[in-house]
Amino acid sequence: MQALKGVKVLDFTHVQSGPTCTQLLAWLGADVIKVERPGVGDATRGQLRDVPNADSLYFTMLNHNKRSITLNSKTEQGKDVLERLVKTCDVLVENFAPGALDRMGLTWERIQELNPKMIYASVKGFGPGPYEDCKVYENVAQCAGGSASTTGFLDGPPLVTGAQIGDSGTGLHLAFGIVSALYQRINSGKGQRVLAAMQDSVLNLCRVKLRDQQRLAHGPLNEYTQFGKGIEFGDATPRAGNDSGGGQPGAILKCKGWETDPNAYTYFITQAAVWEKVCDTIGEPGWKTDPGYATPPARLDKLEQIFERIEQWTKTKSKFEVMEICNPQDIPVGPILSMKEIAEEPSLRETETVVEVDHPERGSYLTVGMPVKLSDSPADVKRSPLLGEHTEEILTQVLGYSADEVDQIRASGAIGEMKQAAQ
Repeated sequence: MQALKGVKVLDFTHVQSGPTCTQLLAWLGADVIKVERPGVGDATRGQLRDVPNADSLYFTMLNHNKRSITLNSKTEQGKDVLERLVKTCDVLVENFAPGALDRMGLTWERIQELNPKMIYASVKGFGPGPYEDCKVYENVAQCAGGSASTTGFLDGPPLVTGAQIGDSGTGLHLAFGIVSALYQRINSGKGQRVLAAMQDSVLNLCRVKLRDQQRLAHGPLNEYTQFGKGIEFGDATPRAGNDSGGGQPGAILKCKGWETDPNAYTYFITQAAVWEKVCDTIGEPGWKTDPGYATPPARLDKLEQIFERIEQWTKTKSKFEVMEICNPQDIPVGPILSMKEIAEEPSLRETETVVEVDHPERGSYLTVGMPVKLSDSPADVKRSPLLGEHTEEILTQVLGYSADEVDQIRASGAIGEMKQAAQ
């Protein structure tokens, strides 16, 4: 049985952060009911569309295993359906702009009146404070959360990362908060509010940089490349290029074929515990006993030279050969894998980390699967819903409306036309 079977989630989310959260809950077995505007739906259905008249990959890859109902809550019938959904569901998740649900009549106080056990979960850009009403997107969150200022090379501008740590990262944090609140409700019998601020989530993922900020008060950060180069530190954690955040010197090095392949690189760490193996592997056995290389402190001012020498060796090997040679010796290395290589990697298909899904409008496509594996609760990744596909099903089976009542609701304009997959 799936871990969250029986949990009903009212999904008012859109774009990426909220849908990431509710998709995780759906993968774990929750019945996620996605509420969308009639005729419009989640904005990402049409964003970055690559197949005409079909939901975009942006939407499909964030809304698996959900059911879709279209609802106009501005009508009396729509408001009635909405309140019955609140009474029926266990969790409400939203990532609207501040105040949007309040204007729909769903204040926290009203939700508690309708369903005291409801867990009301929100994604916001910032937590309480001077910026709490500001609109936030992925890159804004990375900048405000400390990621951008510490990413990139020392002589270059701040950089955002390709990993969606602002949106998807916050969705992961919110899902954790919701599951915790569900567990607490078993004992308390009460619902509660759960807030995941994007700035807070990014900062949580950047904690080692906050660690380094405090270490600066006690002297330079000697594991940073700039220390070995004699470059002074300022008063804030600097950009560290490809230095390892764990204190072990590391660098991205060219491998065989780098001249034509932009991803023919490997990450190589000169961990102190395997230094002698590194020396033997690259053909520098003398470094094991040379006083200028034998200890980590002695190597600090020579790291650039050391990695240049290691790169001479890695350039004679493919990135996979480097791993095959170094991994048995416990030398930490990792190939720079392109998205093409990841998409084609058989082991990721076998573990369902990458999943192929059939869609009635766009055909077969690849998506990520459940990143956390539960031995007794496997995730079965199902396609995303068409707009309003499950409207009648939800009204009758979940809320108990009769067929005549559904017809009346439709006539009132409270729900849109249901889009059905071709049989």
